[in-house]
Amino acid sequence: MKTLRIIMFILAAIIPAIADHPVPAPTVPGVTLNVWPDGKMPGHGAPKPEEITPPNSDNVIHVNNVSTPTLTLYKAPGASSPAPAMIVCPGGGYGTLAYNKEGTEISAWLNSLGITAVVLKYRVPGNRDGAFEDIERAMRVVRNHAREWSINPDKLGIIGFSAGGHLCARLSTNYDEAGYSPIDDIDKLSAKPNFVALIYPAYLAKKLPPNKKPGETAPPPIPDDPDFKTVAPELKISAAIPPTFIAQAEDDRSFIMGTKAYFAALQAAKVPSDFAVYPKGGHGYGLRSDSDVKNWPDRCAAFLKQQGVL
Repeated sequence: MKTLRIIMFILAAIIPAIADHPVPAPTVPGVTLNVWPDGKMPGHGAPKPEEITPPNSDNVIHVNNVSTPTLTLYKAPGASSPAPAMIVCPGGGYGTLAYNKEGTEISAWLNSLGITAVVLKYRVPGNRDGAFEDIERAMRVVRNHAREWSINPDKLGIIGFSAGGHLCARLSTNYDEAGYSPIDDIDKLSAKPNFVALIYPAYLAKKLPPNKKPGETAPPPIPDDPDFKTVAPELKISAAIPPTFIAQAEDDRSFIMGTKAYFAALQAAKVPSDFAVYPKGGHGYGLRSDSDVKNWPDRCAAFLKQQGVL
């Protein structure tokens, strides 16, 4: 984590100036702690040692091969009373984590709203069940530290991007599932988020879209198959799902149909929800877009205010 923090401090001065759409400079991280006690993590880790890929032309830090999930705290500055908080789940196709673009930069934006952020480094690659165990436990760990971190445990939400959006949707629909056997008193606490934000979420449909072929600049057309318009079976729809905000672009061709199906299911279940759909923006923009989707943070903040979070 020391190497990662050094890189983050460098990018704090660089990215706001070079991004397509200026983002807040990342705040100084607070405590970082492991999600699991030593030797108590269920499931398995990565087959290789953890690796941090420094930013290249896309100015994205990638964290790979995560076997030790962590939480890093970014406290809302100047909060005079327990603040609302959100656990931030970066994306990366469950293969890597776009740690700054969809993690620390999002934390800075949340801080600007008066929301404390906690970035979750969950297990990758190819470990969806491990990631689900990590986010379940993370919710309980943050609630356990609520008083120490000046967090309102009844205003604790989650926000996820791409694969991280799928992970958040899975938790919000399965928070009462025993993903792992309890290991201590922390596991007596609720894993249910109080509110949810899914930003260009992936994998919400029953069937995944076709892969791009070498040389293709856009995903191939999705066939007229009802499974592309059916909610993924691991997402259990009910009226108990927390209030949910979703943002996505119409030209995010691989995932927009599944997201529309998921939102329709939320509406049918009468879950308080809002879906900000924009004509253009593609996928994976975070806060850096200068296209139509650049307004999603304002729409999300308005939804959080409507829900009494802000």
